[in-house]
Amino acid sequence: MKRLILVTVAFMSIMTGRAQSADKATSLLNEVSSKVNSYENIVIEFKYGLENTAENIKHETRGDVSLHGEKYLLNIMGTTRLFDGKKLYTIIPEDEEINISTYDPKKDQDITPSKMLTFYNSGYKAEWGPMQDIKGRKIQYVKLTPIDSKAEIKEIQLGIDKQTKHIYNLIQTQDNGTKITITVNSFKTDQPLPQSMFEFKENRYKDYYINRLD
Repeated sequence: MKRLILVTVAFMSIMTGRAQSADKATSLLNEVSSKVNSYENIVIEFKYGLENTAENIKHETRGDVSLHGEKYLLNIMGTTRLFDGKKLYTIIPEDEEINISTYDPKKDQDITPSKMLTFYNSGYKAEWGPMQDIKGRKIQYVKLTPIDSKAEIKEIQLGIDKQTKHIYNLIQTQDNGTKITITVNSFKTDQPLPQSMFEFKENRYKDYYINRLD
């Protein structure tokens, strides 16, 4: 009987600890989301890393993205991706090619630029993680696990600057062992961005092959 009581108490303690961990993590994520939604626009410069030890793959590059609501302009690996709120334009200067498609958020489960700062609001279980001192900044990590057990993403470690409540980095581990790391190098808000930045001007690409996917 005593053993059963001890096991029950231990189980209750574990469950209580997990609940408190989830509550703390969710509270911090809500603060981050609220902060992000308070800005008119956001301009980010970042480092992108992809590594798969088993496949002997390691790649690093830099990029930048300008965000205004759902709209975004992303530059990475010599390619520009523009989303005007309805259509997604992938501009590839090296091939002089442009792919145009209608974006359907219900079908796309990837962490797109427009979702990269708020993707955690649904579809993930949150757990309080460790805090690290990185170059004098206190970075609190939150572990995110997809609710969908069939998701390709195994887990995400989201690093949050405790002072600014801005995302510092994102470390995504996939089932196949691939690890993707995005580290924010510069985070600017409420910049004087012209609306034309998020508009596709076809006459600028007269020599390009335009592939309309739908």
